[in-house]
Amino acid sequence: MQQISENEMRQIRRQKLDALRAAHRDPHQQTKFDVTAHARPIHDEFEAWETKSVRMAGRIMAKRGHGKMIFLDLQDATGKIQLIARQNIMGEEAFAVVKDLDLGDIVGTEGEVLRSDRGEISLSVESLLLLTKSLQLLPEKFHGLKDQDLRYRQRYVDLIVNPEVKDVFVKRSRIISEIRHFLNGRDFLEVETPILNTISGGATARPFITHHNTLDIDMYLRIANELYLKRLIVGGFDRVYEMGRMFRNEGMDPKHNPEYTAIELYQAYTDVEGMMEITESMVSTVAEKVCGGTTVNYQGTELDFSAPWQRMTMTEAVKQYAGVDFSTIETVEEARAIAKEKHVDVDANAGKGKILQEFFDAFVEEHLIQPIFITEYPVEISPLAKRSPENPEMTERFEAFVYGSEIANAFSELNDADDQRKRFEKQVEMRKAGDDEAGMMDEDFLNALEIGLPPTGGLGIGIDRLVMFLTDQTSIRDVLLFPTMKPTHADGEAASPESPAKASAEETVAFSRDAIDWSHVVVEPLSDETIDFETFAASDLRAVKVKDCVAVKKSKKLLQFTLDDGSGTDRTILSGIHAYYEPEELVGKTLLAIVNIPPRKMMGVDSQGMIISAIHEREGEEQLQLIMLDGRIPAGAKMY
Repeated sequence: MQQISENEMRQIRRQKLDALRAAHRDPHQQTKFDVTAHARPIHDEFEAWETKSVRMAGRIMAKRGHGKMIFLDLQDATGKIQLIARQNIMGEEAFAVVKDLDLGDIVGTEGEVLRSDRGEISLSVESLLLLTKSLQLLPEKFHGLKDQDLRYRQRYVDLIVNPEVKDVFVKRSRIISEIRHFLNGRDFLEVETPILNTISGGATARPFITHHNTLDIDMYLRIANELYLKRLIVGGFDRVYEMGRMFRNEGMDPKHNPEYTAIELYQAYTDVEGMMEITESMVSTVAEKVCGGTTVNYQGTELDFSAPWQRMTMTEAVKQYAGVDFSTIETVEEARAIAKEKHVDVDANAGKGKILQEFFDAFVEEHLIQPIFITEYPVEISPLAKRSPENPEMTERFEAFVYGSEIANAFSELNDADDQRKRFEKQVEMRKAGDDEAGMMDEDFLNALEIGLPPTGGLGIGIDRLVMFLTDQTSIRDVLLFPTMKPTHADGEAASPESPAKASAEETVAFSRDAIDWSHVVVEPLSDETIDFETFAASDLRAVKVKDCVAVKKSKKLLQFTLDDGSGTDRTILSGIHAYYEPEELVGKTLLAIVNIPPRKMMGVDSQGMIISAIHEREGEEQLQLIMLDGRIPAGAKMY
């Protein structure tokens, strides 16, 4: 029997739609269908529904049977239910409509709830109306949509064929609702502040820049809403919060997306200790309401969110995990010397406080598994936090960590206008020196502080990361319905793959690259020196699959690859390819690597081999292109 191609199958669907239109039965003319029942309640409470006549609507996900009886799986917003269509019940003309249905079609149906002869809860179809004709093919049911990149690009297909994905986003919605319920119960007022700002402030981050045509000025998408919310505290609102999108023009990895959801809240007449109590109480309450308890399983580790959480100062943490006691270090010169001794890269302009943070990032974060508050951050890295009365070099600030990731940041808010001005001026100096993440001078905010900000505690929580922990997801993209993705065509427009079933990462993800002007390309001349075959064969060249790829902290060049080399044990290789690729576009790719090079230390990580790239020169600049192999080549295949 000749196999029908996917193009032919799609053409057949269009012909069916054309025939329906010609017969004045265009399904897209339907405007409504009254639904009286859904799949999950019928399954959960079958006895209450049995023998009742109901009206249901949804998408056809499976079709089987022939002759005068056809079985279909109908998927609605709550789950699936089997439909049993019989010609003797529906009539010949109505049954012909069922026979002509394709997978993916959306229908409305009416019938009686019963159990089939095999005991399956079903709906005996009495009538059926085609509401929408599906013109594309859904992925084959046994394999689903597995291409991770395509799942993010076509989330609508992902939600249809991978029902467990919908559960994550339902839980996300509940988490956000419970956070609001908790804060509203404590008399906090939810407010809205501008997303377009004339000054980028409230955090240390690189902003997105846009242009306002009418005013003819550049504006910034907010990186934080802190300064506006504190203005409201000045104005007399004692407890305010805002939950919404923030935008930071920075790298992308499993923990970062350029736009993300955060909540910031401010409470007058309290301090950082009050913010600790709110954080641990709110998170534990939300976990209990949404997950059924304060202990959740995350990647095989039991995380206990019950209050109180552990407390530890940044200095104590560095002393415990790096063996360096910064409380005994008096000068920046001493700090830099110890950083050099411990192989910690620090900026030439970094002070003692910044170097302490670099030690924390390098040695501490990965050990912070259970929820913990890290307190007493240096003034140098906390331009909006109040100084500690006991130690003026430190601030009353904490960050909350879970499983090595920060989920919350809080201060006793700085309300000294003169001190704030000096810190803004320091940020301006850093910005002029080339730090495009440093803050700007905000004269209006300083004016608000001079009016008078009461003692205030402020807290920010990354909603997406919290959702990741409460839904057992390892990538921020798995908790964002539509994560930021690179265009698939050089012209910036997304490709339209023939179908999700056929498209693969190798076929559909043709990431944007500058077109190469070959007239300006210089390729290194071939070597005159020859080697014998045995010398070449000693290089163990293998096909490797990229399981994960992240930007290396504190490095602008390095990407860290987690690779499947066919051995059953993950291999880590660092490569200086970040100038040419973002980590997210390489996950799922098949690359070429030498795997028998002795491990070498790079940024504190053992790099176990070398990923092979092609190199050429263009207009005096070295260009690198990774060697990408056919995705059908298995991991570990040896290259000759």
